Amino acid sequence: MAEVAVAGAGSDVNTAVNATENAMAYLQDEKGEGDVPNLNLGDLDLTTDEFILDEVDIHIQANLEDDLVKEALKTGVDLRQYSKQVEAELQRIEQASIKDYIKESQNIALLHNQITACDSILERMEGMLSGFQSDLSSISSEIQTLQQQSVSMNVRLKNRQAVRSHLSQLVDELVVPGAMISTILDSPVTEQEFLEQLHELNNKINFAKELSFRETLACSDIQDIVDRLKIKAVSKIREFILQKIYSFRKPMTNYQIPQNTLLKYRFFYQFLLANERSVAKEVRDEYVDTMSKIYYSYFKSYSGRLLKVQYPYETLFRSQHYALLDNGCREFLFLSDFFMVAGNSALDLFNSIMGKTLSMFLKSMSTYVSDCYDSIAVFLCIHIILRFRAITAKRNIPALDKYWEAVLELLWPRFELILEMNIHSIRNTDPQKLGVLDTRPHYITRRYAEFSSAIVSINQTFPNERTNALLGQLQVEVENFVLKMAAEFPSRRDQLIFLINNYDMMLSVLMERAADDSKEVEGFQQLLLARTQEFIEEILSPPFGGMIAFVKEAEALMEKGQLDRLKNDEARITQLVRGFSSTWKQSVEAMSQDVMRSFTNFKNGTSIIQGALTQLIQYYHGFHKVLNQPTFRSLAVRSELINLHHLMVEVKKHKPNF
Repeated sequence: MAEVAVAGAGSDVNTAVNATENAMAYLQDEKGEGDVPNLNLGDLDLTTDEFILDEVDIHIQANLEDDLVKEALKTGVDLRQYSKQVEAELQRIEQASIKDYIKESQNIALLHNQITACDSILERMEGMLSGFQSDLSSISSEIQTLQQQSVSMNVRLKNRQAVRSHLSQLVDELVVPGAMISTILDSPVTEQEFLEQLHELNNKINFAKELSFRETLACSDIQDIVDRLKIKAVSKIREFILQKIYSFRKPMTNYQIPQNTLLKYRFFYQFLLANERSVAKEVRDEYVDTMSKIYYSYFKSYSGRLLKVQYPYETLFRSQHYALLDNGCREFLFLSDFFMVAGNSALDLFNSIMGKTLSMFLKSMSTYVSDCYDSIAVFLCIHIILRFRAITAKRNIPALDKYWEAVLELLWPRFELILEMNIHSIRNTDPQKLGVLDTRPHYITRRYAEFSSAIVSINQTFPNERTNALLGQLQVEVENFVLKMAAEFPSRRDQLIFLINNYDMMLSVLMERAADDSKEVEGFQQLLLARTQEFIEEILSPPFGGMIAFVKEAEALMEKGQLDRLKNDEARITQLVRGFSSTWKQSVEAMSQDVMRSFTNFKNGTSIIQGALTQLIQYYHGFHKVLNQPTFRSLAVRSELINLHHLMVEVKKHKPNF
């Protein structure tokens, strides 16, 4: 590689030297130092029209940029001499290279032979590989063939297995084991083995039906045996179920026990329904007829015995319907489970059993309700039905829903009629026909208070707007009745005592049963409060009326800024101050005794006394406030006013102890 580089470098130098010599000859000709020689300069010929000086400059500049040329020019070497040296050096190197080649000729020949041998070996390997490739191509096709054969064999295997499975199942289903025959023919139906074999027989019957639809010839081989076993099983199952049903008819039998037994063998009826519908219908009809008579007889006897007890009707009503609820729910669940019915079919089956009993109940209630005027009893029966209906709804048993609605359609109108009759009765009452009146609570008021209280307390369990509306009317009529009765007293004081006594009595009765925030309680509380406040003013007026009137008048003038209009009432004020100081103790004592004699409820009388004394202190405090105004500060009688704190201490002494 070094030799090649040197040769290349020499070539560039020669080119540069030639270019330089030509350039120098041209320059000498330009100076006139001789004729221009006829030189063939090739691309450097300046005499041609196509020559471009710029290109020459670029070429010269490029050669001058060469490292060797730059080194030669820098040292001042003659380029021609330098060119000859380079050529000599090149020849020397060439001679040395030739000697090296001659020296290594044997190795080169050996290398040539080795390369030739490798070529032959590679040629043979290529042939072998070509043979391998051909062999592999044939192997690949054989593998593909094997894969296709494997897939085909796998498909055939699966098909054979599927066919074998179906054939095995078919053979198993077509074979009737001897154990099945002996069990169906000889074993009691209550044994577990019979039930298991019955399931197997049912499967074989269904399989035989399926094969007959496909027109399978093998089906005829077992059809006769299967039919005979089916007939035998149906006969034994029919006899067993009918015996259980007949056992219900024995007196004093707890029919729930055989019902539970039948539920353990519910597959028996399913087998009959699937294989012998006529027998299934016979069993079902027999059960319906038997249980319909049993329930009717049971409830008729039970109701008759309850009526002999001569207890309140609502209690008997509850006992009857609780028994109906309990038995009805259990019966509906049994029918749905054993006879495998649901929806309307279950309801129809239930009604076919319980319909006669329910009709008896409705007829009995209709007879009682038509002659009943006990609204509380009817209302209690309504709420018993509402509660029982909620229980059946919670249990998700709709069997008795229509019966509950029918009972309510009987009871609601009767209750509303009785309540309206009571309302009309109290509305049309003439107070003058009730005899001598006094200020104590009237017996009619007490009756209606207890009646309303009972209705309100019962209605709280299942609130009903129809009942609330009727109770509102009743309350209005009772209030009007009390007002009519109070109007019979000549004095307003006696009227207020009568009203307070009756309102307090009604409120006490209501609060024993009704909630404190009920509308009835709130209404009577407002009435009692209003009449009590009016009565307090009424009893304070005789002993302290003058002072109360003066305080009210003065406070009204103070609000208008006209209190000076009373500055000339010194005599009146003096009389009021001295009169109060001298008589207030006796007046308070007499008032307390009078109040306690007037009210039957000591607690109510105590609260009225406390209210009256509190109101008196407020009026006297107002009296002090008026006399402390500038208009009356000069009055000498102000010194005779009783100290307000002293008055409060003295008043507390008159507070009742009960």
